[in-house]
Amino acid sequence: MSIASLSGCFNSAPKKPSAQPNLGGEPEQVVDSNPEHQPNNEATVSSQQLNAPGKEYGDLWARLRPQLRLGAIDHPRIQAEIRRLQHSPSSFYALISRAEPFLHHIIERVEQRGLPAEIALLPAVESGFRPYAYSPHGAAGLWQFMPATGRSLGLRQDWWYDGRRDVLAATDAALEYLERLNKRFDGDWLHALAAYNAGGGTVSRALRKAREKQASTAFWDLDLPRETDHYVPRLLALAEVITDPGRYGLALPSLENRPYFERVAVGSQIDLQIASQLADIPLQDLLTINPGFNRWSTHPEGPHHLLLPISNAKSFAKSLAELPPEQRLRWKHHRIAKGENLGRIARAYSVTIKAIQQANNLNGHNIRAGKTLIIPLSESIASALPSRKLGVSRSRVRYQVRKGDSLYKIARKFNVKIADLRRWNRVGRYIKPGQRLTVFVNPISQTL
Repeated sequence: MSIASLSGCFNSAPKKPSAQPNLGGEPEQVVDSNPEHQPNNEATVSSQQLNAPGKEYGDLWARLRPQLRLGAIDHPRIQAEIRRLQHSPSSFYALISRAEPFLHHIIERVEQRGLPAEIALLPAVESGFRPYAYSPHGAAGLWQFMPATGRSLGLRQDWWYDGRRDVLAATDAALEYLERLNKRFDGDWLHALAAYNAGGGTVSRALRKAREKQASTAFWDLDLPRETDHYVPRLLALAEVITDPGRYGLALPSLENRPYFERVAVGSQIDLQIASQLADIPLQDLLTINPGFNRWSTHPEGPHHLLLPISNAKSFAKSLAELPPEQRLRWKHHRIAKGENLGRIARAYSVTIKAIQQANNLNGHNIRAGKTLIIPLSESIASALPSRKLGVSRSRVRYQVRKGDSLYKIARKFNVKIADLRRWNRVGRYIKPGQRLTVFVNPISQTL
């Protein structure tokens, strides 16, 4: 599901939800080999995979171009999308800049599966290479997976972690899904790409109608949603410009043909701000290449690894090994006073009620005076960081109220305040099914 289009170069209407169960390799990896630390959806990278084709190229574009297989089709829709790129060169350059941390890894994975290189460019059309991209329909990550599709492909989603945004796991899931679609549509990549956007059922119905009319079944002639009609040409237009940017008056910034990041095992849960300090990189940079984590720390149950820029990985591993286990997370013990409740305690420490419940294995809100609670202070640090400091901005989401919804439930779903929901929509205490609400979502802390 696409929510962004080449950073503003390609504008499109919001997509319909798909009907289908819808940074590069790591030399000198420090990988946790304990199988108990490897959740089902965690991608692994072997040393054999790191020797994939293309190492002889000094520039990533030189490596990519010979593997573009879908062909430069001289079609008016492709030419229209190329003109959009030409009219907004600054947006094109911004897109390439955002792609840099991820593209080498994606190209290697595409090569290992023998897929057309155009597939490596698909996140440009899906999310604009924004790892925290989130669509109004609930699709998330570089590859814009809907929740159900992600789960069907083994991408775990919970309060701590969203595998749809995990760069390694989601890339492998997306390529697997695309392979399935290609097989379903008898090797026709344009049909498969259209199905990734609109859903396999939508494309199958369009093909059936064309056959019933004895009309052409080529992608260009199918009766598909308007957004899908533009989706495939956008990808082909980008591939065409990358093939010969000078022809279109665009300069293509050089990207080194080398991994941007390395996967480093951390062994157990760790505060992400502590990790950024150990790695000597800004928290923003750490979050950009580790967008799968929803909260202030890694998941208690894993993935127990972090992606680190190549130049910082070794020093991080050394510093982590010297860090006492009790300093991985920041906690405070709070003795419950008479008359206190979770809300009051959470406000006192600037953390969420959910964080206190998680840390203390509480299923509800009942607490007893005299007992002691563990307060995760790390959460207060991460949640207090303005989104602009993290390099992301709040996304405007239009949400249609469903039967059984309340302002409380919607606020919990998007991790926003009820007071903000009321203010954004000028509503009182009550809402009704079918009503549309505007929600400004913080991609760092939301529960998707």
